Amino acid sequence: MRTHGPARTRGAVLLVLAHAVAGYLIFLAYMSGTANPWEPDAAAHSGFTAGPALLATGVCALLTWRFVRAGRLRRWWYALPVLPNLAALLRLTVLAP
Repeated sequence: MRTHGPARTRGAVLLVLAHAVAGYLIFLAYMSGTANPWEPDAAAHSGFTAGPALLATGVCALLTWRFVRAGRLRRWWYALPVLPNLAALLRLTVLAP
């Protein structure tokens, strides 16, 4: 059963806000190591913001799963947490300064 109206809109607004927070944390993670990448502070600040960004994208994925299972949102919403999650994971591992 698909819901329409305010219930569907609230789920979408909540997910967009959660993705905005995760996107901001990922932005900070990528911008934190631009001055001197060989300094340990740059790597530490990048990790300090990429870790919570990975956590935030995980929360976004769980919220997406919950709203799709409840029938409030369509299945294409599953695609939204994948890119930020991959970006945060790459910043913690391969692209770390």
